Amino acid sequence: MDNITIKNVEEIALMRESGRLLASVFKMLDAFIVPGISTMEINDKVESYIVNELQARPASKGQYGYQYVLNTSINEVVCHGVPKVDEILKPKDIINVDITLEKNGFIADSSKMYVMPEASPLARKLVKDTYNAMWEGIKQVKPGATLGDIGSAIQHHAESNGYSVVREYCGHGIGCKMHEDPQVLHYGTRGRGVVLKEGMTFTIEPMINQGGMKIKTKKDGWTVVTRDKKLSAQSEHTILVTKAGYEVLTLREEER
Repeated sequence: MDNITIKNVEEIALMRESGRLLASVFKMLDAFIVPGISTMEINDKVESYIVNELQARPASKGQYGYQYVLNTSINEVVCHGVPKVDEILKPKDIINVDITLEKNGFIADSSKMYVMPEASPLARKLVKDTYNAMWEGIKQVKPGATLGDIGSAIQHHAESNGYSVVREYCGHGIGCKMHEDPQVLHYGTRGRGVVLKEGMTFTIEPMINQGGMKIKTKKDGWTVVTRDKKLSAQSEHTILVTKAGYEVLTLREEER
């Protein structure tokens, strides 16, 4: 973990700007994502907005050979759902939209759950509990804390509500590259792992399953689903370790 990059004041200012722009993308989507639209329409709307309105770059496009600007993960899809022209949002669906944005050489990464009007109470509870689990992790962040503190807090919150935490995917350092050190696990033991230092930037992005933690990747090589076909939800923010604690670089207006 010697490869963790500590960001300086100038780099933090650029990351803050990327995060602010990314938050504005979700604000734009709030009125757009409704039953009846396709996941490809979401993709195209976001690409146009990032490129034309924000003069920024969708950082996921072309990364690892991926063709699209975001992931759209519906219901039992855990992560990396691929936008499709014929995948239409239904009134009972929950969907995670995961977007990255690069401006002036620095990347921000965030995801948000959208709950369709007829989604079940259990689906709504999963989405809320996943969001709260992410925040339990975020609240651990300060210089001298450990990555294990973050993972432990998320795991405790999820499991005490009867859910399981996906183990195969984790948060990650972020900056000039989308994926930097360290890896940020969403389970773990307090006091273990990398010690946090001021100037570190990373994502916290738990994937929480309604049923078991087992997952599988579909034949497209991207889409990850729950093996038991139960619902999964995810929440993600990009975090800066500050002198006194943390700053959420991708914080949205409704969260302030």
